[in-house]
Amino acid sequence: MRKTITNVKYQKLLEWLKSARNKQGLSMRDLAAKLDEPHSFVGKIETAERRLDVREYVEYCQALNLDPLEGISLLT
Repeated sequence: MRKTITNVKYQKLLEWLKSARNKQGLSMRDLAAKLDEPHSFVGKIETAERRLDVREYVEYCQALNLDPLEGISLLT
């Protein structure tokens, strides 16, 4: 089994999250503030330097007003 972080489908999920952030006009710092995390957290997620766990993923989606199931569909 390949590492999740290098999986093509996981990369699509990250692109979806980053695109949603950009469409909403949010900077990495803006999103980080909503998540109560340092801005480097968002940067590391978006560059696949760090992997999101399930709880973090749901909170990330909530901060962006996204349906987490929509993103999960990108993984199937």
